[in-house]
Amino acid sequence: MIGGGIAGLATAALLAQDGYDVELFEQRPTVGGRAGSHEVGGFRFDTGPSWYLMPEVFDHFFRLLGTSAEEQLDLRVLDPAYRVFSEGAPGQVRPGPLDITADTATNVATFEAVEAGAGRRLTAYLTSASEAYDVAVRHFLYTSFTSPLALASPDVLRRLPRLLPLLTRSLEDFVAARFTDRRLQQVLGYPAVFLGSSPDRAPSLYHLMSAMDLTGGVLYPQGGFTRLIEAVADLAREQGVRIRTGATVTEVTTASVAPRTIGGGRRPSRLRRGPRARVTGLRWRDADGLEHVHAADLVVGAGDLHHLETRLLPTHLRTYPQSYWDRRTSGPGAVLVLLGVRGELPQLPHHSLFFTHDWRANFDAIFAGRVPAPASAYVCKPSATDPSVAPDGHENLFVLVPVPADPELGRGGADGRGDAQIEAVTDAAVAQVAEWAGVPDLADRVVVRHTIGPGDFAADLSAWRGGMLGPGHTLRQSAMFRSRNASRHVDGLLYAGSSTIPGIGLPMCLISAELVLKRLRGDTSTGPSPEPAPGARPVTREVHV
Repeated sequence: MIGGGIAGLATAALLAQDGYDVELFEQRPTVGGRAGSHEVGGFRFDTGPSWYLMPEVFDHFFRLLGTSAEEQLDLRVLDPAYRVFSEGAPGQVRPGPLDITADTATNVATFEAVEAGAGRRLTAYLTSASEAYDVAVRHFLYTSFTSPLALASPDVLRRLPRLLPLLTRSLEDFVAARFTDRRLQQVLGYPAVFLGSSPDRAPSLYHLMSAMDLTGGVLYPQGGFTRLIEAVADLAREQGVRIRTGATVTEVTTASVAPRTIGGGRRPSRLRRGPRARVTGLRWRDADGLEHVHAADLVVGAGDLHHLETRLLPTHLRTYPQSYWDRRTSGPGAVLVLLGVRGELPQLPHHSLFFTHDWRANFDAIFAGRVPAPASAYVCKPSATDPSVAPDGHENLFVLVPVPADPELGRGGADGRGDAQIEAVTDAAVAQVAEWAGVPDLADRVVVRHTIGPGDFAADLSAWRGGMLGPGHTLRQSAMFRSRNASRHVDGLLYAGSSTIPGIGLPMCLISAELVLKRLRGDTSTGPSPEPAPGARPVTREVHV
């Protein structure tokens, strides 16, 4: 297993539980990948995911391993789920903040109070979102798309007249046709950012995201998302997985296989299909710089797929060579700002979104390679819920500013010592939060400051173009159009994680782990795997991963 992020740990745990002998290699000193952690001055910061959505996916994953989310995590419902701060139209007074709660009826009333008739339209919108989400879970998320007939179910065919238009229209247009208030449009459109895209680039099928945060609220695991990583890593170890950290994989090793042929006579024709090689293991370098070889019958790449394909495989064995990536769209990069703040910040709940008025220009700038100014931003204050993340009398703030996926923007650092562009974005974000949220002395109260930029994502996570998420969910990079989870040229080389199907986000990475398991089992169904009966024992297999 290459990569100790959530996808690698989850895949390792599932395969080991199914009887495989698994060893995991992680280049960093600790596991977690993008779901990392940083501790300084008595503060502990999550440096990646911070929204616990699609809880049923987590529940199912834990049940596959004979446990439950309730047993592994202390989950809290956030209320409000998040607060929206808006820039307001030029020349007008900035509107007050808008709260989205854990209660659907309250959210419907909030929409109605902002725009007459919006409550009724939101109810219809959420009904459509729930239907799309249900179809996605049952037919499009838990499949590797290896059996086209599996998608031609009566359920899918019956819904095609409603589903197809959702693929050809943008989320931005879909929302704007129903709501005119800019803030309401942004509440319904911002989930595209979670998908590494923007409302004008993401298909409107992704309005299904609103079935999560507007109807069931948002959860938070006490201890942060570091606790989630610890739980999955512990389960992997319990299943017998051996985890090596500080272990950098430098090559996926292979052996040639004889070409398959057709025809008869003296000069049969070669088949162009089928693998050209089989995996034999990998080469890796330890923290002391010593090189090692590890033999394996199966290798799962659960890190950045671009790095694996273009750095760890020879050219002739690449399923996704550089020319493939040159035609693909990366999700945005990010400047992450970790702030320890003296005193309380009652103006900010656990999650806050800061939206510029012309956010179409904001997104256009990002995807054109320019840092937007002003920029929309996201702020997480986990100390609102979790006292363990900050010393008494202090607050923990995580600020995320989407920027172009470009390592040349630079790397962050401690106490303002990061590269110039990263620190400039940080200064602007702190000033923006201070002004919009009404905390004029915010900068003066900062006692800890650490920044992370696209250059860090590239150097530390081998992230393609320094992106914070992976390939964005445009139409041509979603569902069956996304990178598949098996090499076409190397037998025994599989993929998991946000670069491959089904996509970006912690729940998607857990599903990608299950898709590896289903592929190895020969399971072509489109739904979640059957959950084992309590006490069921796996069958031992003579396969080393």
